[in-house]
Amino acid sequence: MTTDFDIAVVGAGIVGAAIARLLGGTSLTVALIEARDDVGDGTSKANTAILHTGFDATPGTLEARLVARGYAMLGDYAAATGIPVERTGALLVAWTDEQLQTLPALRGKAERNGYTGCELIESDEVYRRVPALGPGALGGLTVPGESITCTWTTNLALAIDAVNRGVTLLRGRRVTGVEVGPDATRLTCAGGDVTARWVVNAAGLGADVLDGLFGHARFTVTPRRGELFVFDKLARPLAPCIVLPVPSKAGKGVLISPTIYGNVMLGPTAEDLEDRTATGTSERGLAFLLDRGRELMPQLLEEEVTATYAGLRAAIDRDDYLIDVDALHRYVLVGGIRSTGLTAGMAIAEHVGGLLGEALDLTPRPYLPDPPRMPNLGEAGVRPYQDAARIDADPEYGRIVCFCERVTRGEIRDAYRSPIPPADLDGLRRRTRAMNGRCQGFYCGAQLAALSGSPGDFS
Repeated sequence: MTTDFDIAVVGAGIVGAAIARLLGGTSLTVALIEARDDVGDGTSKANTAILHTGFDATPGTLEARLVARGYAMLGDYAAATGIPVERTGALLVAWTDEQLQTLPALRGKAERNGYTGCELIESDEVYRRVPALGPGALGGLTVPGESITCTWTTNLALAIDAVNRGVTLLRGRRVTGVEVGPDATRLTCAGGDVTARWVVNAAGLGADVLDGLFGHARFTVTPRRGELFVFDKLARPLAPCIVLPVPSKAGKGVLISPTIYGNVMLGPTAEDLEDRTATGTSERGLAFLLDRGRELMPQLLEEEVTATYAGLRAAIDRDDYLIDVDALHRYVLVGGIRSTGLTAGMAIAEHVGGLLGEALDLTPRPYLPDPPRMPNLGEAGVRPYQDAARIDADPEYGRIVCFCERVTRGEIRDAYRSPIPPADLDGLRRRTRAMNGRCQGFYCGAQLAALSGSPGDFS
């Protein structure tokens, strides 16, 4: 079966979903094609979930401009949709004289990027702000605008918004071939081919492969594995803000950050691999993080570890995003989008729209549906089990299924009734926090598996 569209967006991570959402607001027919069985199941699901100000981006780059723009856009969108955001702020900590001498230059860099909120502080102020830090901090640089958010909810909100605007979501459609015709391109996909006048490549770790199918050989994606520890919620008072390392030539280093779910995160590592599926943790990586954690915040290592995980970032051999239009083949590449893609996603979509606007009519349709109102996964907000009025109106919100994360049967029901229901239990985790707590699904997993096998029980 072949399906025809004006535009096909390949990749339903945050960037692809944001692009599809923007294009779905026009009169064009749009497909959002995802190789996996769910949206946001690749690079987008496993990052540090920080809403970046862009203070440390390389001035003058496309990334710097789009991160700054995306910070404002996603902040507004989060308020409209209920995506949880905590304005915790961040603190860069200098542990050596060399790092301390770097801080004024970092503040200057932030100002060149248009961010003027950074402040240099002495060591006593560093410890006043984060008392649990290990000994030896010499000073710091504050970044009050840095925030934490939920990457899962962001991705899902953008994808649901796209579907509500008329975008056709095609899951389980890995692109294996490209045939460019005079008027349209045929994408050979598992589960059925797709034909589109224009194709947007937002395929993340597979962007170079798809780019090659269009006849290009301009970059290579290197999977960069980042491993992290997640500590129990009882550790949260130790990390009142994001604690950032002073970046070096070796990279940005290991951070300590609170999470929107009430935990504390330590990581990530940065290891270049060849295997694009290697999302498992390693003994060496976790040992490295424990060593760094003992230096940064020894108290943290006394707390219980809830989980470890790893994500792969799509690193390329350049220091900027690679966004380009091949007008001859009616093809747009959106490549090299690192972890800043969470923040910049909506601005990247806006930028791509500007490029496509030279060839297509992207006039917004009148009377677009309101953006979706997303369930709150943030610990700082009111969760359904805490909302007496909501429970009175619908007792299902008072029936807890996952006791570690206080997830109710009503939330599970809502996830399966969503315009984009979960394809598996991992997808359910990203929509509700179920199985995300101390027992990692040991207690609730069987009940959730039963419910997932008979979602009709919720009808």
